[in-house]
Amino acid sequence: MNAFTGQTFQMNQIINFKEVIRLIGLSRATIYNIMNERHKQYDVTFPKQVHLTVGRVGWFAREINQWIEVKLASR
Repeated sequence: MNAFTGQTFQMNQIINFKEVIRLIGLSRATIYNIMNERHKQYDVTFPKQVHLTVGRVGWFAREINQWIEVKLASR
């Protein structure tokens, strides 16, 4: 199964925060909580950011897809 059904992407494509929000269906605040080690919603399995420039980050589409697949498999 592929969480990106109906979409094409390159294996190492970097996607921005808005695309991550759209793909996983969580709010910006919830994603920040998932990435915050001190928050109760912290998820160590959530993909790490790729720092592109001083003020810009992204995520590998493949890693976001894998994270979604793990969540689907664990239900």
